[in-house]
Amino acid sequence: MNKRILVTGGTSTVGKHLKEVIPDAIYVGSKDCDLTDIGKVRWLISSYTPDVVVHLAAKVGGIQDNIAKPAEYFDDNVLMNTNIVKVCHEYSVKRFVGILSTCIYPDKMQSYPMQEKDLFSGPPAETNFSYGYAKRALAVQIKAYNKQYDTKYNYITPCNLYSEYDNFENDKKMHFITALLKKIKTSDSQLNLLGTGRPLRQFMYAGDLARIIKLTIENDITENFNIAYPENQSIHELAEKALASLGKNYYIKYDKPELDGQYRKDVSIDKMLSLFPEFEFTPYEEGIKKVYDKIS
Repeated sequence: MNKRILVTGGTSTVGKHLKEVIPDAIYVGSKDCDLTDIGKVRWLISSYTPDVVVHLAAKVGGIQDNIAKPAEYFDDNVLMNTNIVKVCHEYSVKRFVGILSTCIYPDKMQSYPMQEKDLFSGPPAETNFSYGYAKRALAVQIKAYNKQYDTKYNYITPCNLYSEYDNFENDKKMHFITALLKKIKTSDSQLNLLGTGRPLRQFMYAGDLARIIKLTIENDITENFNIAYPENQSIHELAEKALASLGKNYYIKYDKPELDGQYRKDVSIDKMLSLFPEFEFTPYEEGIKKVYDKIS
């Protein structure tokens, strides 16, 4: 690829997958540059002079951490996002791809799946309210810069992810499917899960997002779009499928129903499929086996 690409959040789960498909990009993590400091962001962009910036960096965590630290999630994400977009424009970076999350969509809608136009139709779920609005602000900023400065910046909004590169040791940062598989591996006959098992979710293998990011850059796509695994399943169904795929026959017990979070947040991928009609997602059963095999 004849483009100089810089990736923030380069040591993240998606960053590691992206490195597999775009090995020649420049990958920077939080230890390399504090994106909340605009002076350091200016140093980063001026030093590497990228043609394309893929912005993966974000402060992320589970429901309980979001509830406990809403100010931190808002401040850190707003600062990182604002600084990187502003500085990319200052240094004439041609293309910017921001990665959002479907948790920024409204908590409740009258019809599903949600489309890109529904992003501002209502407030995000209370359980990640601050994070949701901080990430929405990135969408607003990108649109504002495109309108005022004629930049070619865009954002991609993925559903929940899982990966063999997830943080297996940090329960506050671990994604649900990873935590589920870790519990399966360390349980005998009973699987203890939080919530009720009723909420509906789309879970996608993180490597699929990396492939879409690469295709977006290669094809110079400047539209904003959702990406999500096509199936929308309950937490209970996801757990049962994981157990069956791994040859386990455990009883599933639920606790703390207040931790269910948003009931559903499935999004339409019609726009994505119109851009990449031949794209094939990693089947859920195949993806979870990759993760399960990596859990010690």
